[in-house]
Amino acid sequence: MGWTEVADGVFQRRYNPLDVSVCVVRGSEGVLLVDTRSSPAEADEIRRDLAELGTAPVRRVVNTHAHYDHTFGNQRFVGTPIMGHRRLPAHLDRYERAMAADRDDVDITPPTELVGDRHVLDVGGQAVELVHLGRGHTDHDLLLHVPDSRAWLVGDVIEESGPPMYGTGCFPLEWPGTITALLAALGADDVVVPGHGAAVNRAFVAAQLVDLAAVADLLRELHAAGVPASAAVAEGGDRWPFPAPGLDTAVTEGYRQLGA
Repeated sequence: MGWTEVADGVFQRRYNPLDVSVCVVRGSEGVLLVDTRSSPAEADEIRRDLAELGTAPVRRVVNTHAHYDHTFGNQRFVGTPIMGHRRLPAHLDRYERAMAADRDDVDITPPTELVGDRHVLDVGGQAVELVHLGRGHTDHDLLLHVPDSRAWLVGDVIEESGPPMYGTGCFPLEWPGTITALLAALGADDVVVPGHGAAVNRAFVAAQLVDLAAVADLLRELHAAGVPASAAVAEGGDRWPFPAPGLDTAVTEGYRQLGA
């Protein structure tokens, strides 16, 4: 797929495998690149594809979170400032390094500039707000808000091409609160670009919140009823809003946070 201008000066390109979103915010003197995919080879593909947007250099890279499909291309951007939330390196060390241990091609490359829960960049006259609204997909999800373009680039806090991913380091009980905060910040006509899949609108985010809240509520109910974690997915049956094979980590992490 080619680049799609989802909002003024904001571009998305969807890459397989995993239908992962790579985004660009274009300023007057260069571009901001969001996420670097799963390998150096995939990052090289991004670099080649950027030529379709012109000759403007990549001035900064932002990682929305640490998972391998968003950061394992970082090494191809050494020399360019790479930004991420201050808790991202700890997640890389705890989870992603083990995944990279058997790969000869990946050199784990953490962000070079860490930010807190709110930071504002000037991308060649275009303001870009980096915002952490709470724990959910991870404890360090970094969302990018481009106010003048009415666009949000939200990583895997929202997913469109499949159900939300309850992966390593997720917080299923807190995720609904994070989406509630996002909805409060969204304008009626804002464009939301998920970490996987097509750009969506406020109504889609609201609908996904309902499902995320249903998971959190059912986890609390099953835990309170004394259902062991090993039986929770089966016990919940068709009350789960998402397919059972993707819920094991949600149960593990949810029960851990409930004190199991």
